[in-house]
Amino acid sequence: MPRSMTGFGAAEGPAGPASLRVEVKTVNHRHFNPSLKLPGDLTAIEGELREALRKEFDRGHVTVALWWGESATRTATLAVDLERAQEVTDRLRELRDALGLTGEVSLELVARQPNVLVNAVPHQITATWADVEPVVTKAVADCQAMRRREGDALAADLRTRFDLLERSAAEVERLAPGRIVRERDRLRAAVTELLDGRPIDDQRLAQELVFLAEKLDITEEIVRFRTHVAACREALGSEAPVGKQLGFLAQELGREVNTMGSKANDAAITSHVVAMKGELEKVREQLENLE
Repeated sequence: MPRSMTGFGAAEGPAGPASLRVEVKTVNHRHFNPSLKLPGDLTAIEGELREALRKEFDRGHVTVALWWGESATRTATLAVDLERAQEVTDRLRELRDALGLTGEVSLELVARQPNVLVNAVPHQITATWADVEPVVTKAVADCQAMRRREGDALAADLRTRFDLLERSAAEVERLAPGRIVRERDRLRAAVTELLDGRPIDDQRLAQELVFLAEKLDITEEIVRFRTHVAACREALGSEAPVGKQLGFLAQELGREVNTMGSKANDAAITSHVVAMKGELEKVREQLENLE
């Protein structure tokens, strides 16, 4: 079934010596566009991660964030910058004396100043792609499950719109023959008025009606329209990404509808054509988020 390009997935598990959390977020994009946020000690796996994502996602902006769990971050400890602390203490005392203030420069006051207490360099965590891959796979699977659920909803909505389009096309086909009859009567009345009582050349009138019927005929457009709708329905049943294919078919459907409109020459048919254009615009909007 088609998949939406909107999804979220997360997973947490052991990766080498520590616990790793992975979050995958996807939104619509015309192409595959990954964005990776990795801790510094995992930058070496960026290429393998990017390749794994490319195999899973055909289109969409894919943001993947990895970070170590609490057990890994506990290795980072606070350190004291003694030179900075001494400088801060001296400057605070200078300020006190310059302003004629009283009191001692306390430990709490010095410790609150920027860059007095700093994070010590944490212990470097060593992990390979083989360590990280199982957690990434779980997060991607979680995201894909959400994309499939949303894809099912999109497919259901699209099928409903294809039903409406086919019903409108059937009405256009039903109404089309009546135009020729009306045009025949209109043309005969106009010719009769122009001839002012002189006899009508029925053969010439018949030829004009044949030319007019060919000009107004929409049989080919109706046939192609139904063929495109059938192709859309078939694509919706595919397991492969179909967003681009459906986008092309929607464009072709719009082409046929525009031609029907240009040949309509009938208010009722024009009304159905306008409705079909509205439904096709909604189809295009839905396809924006389909992989």
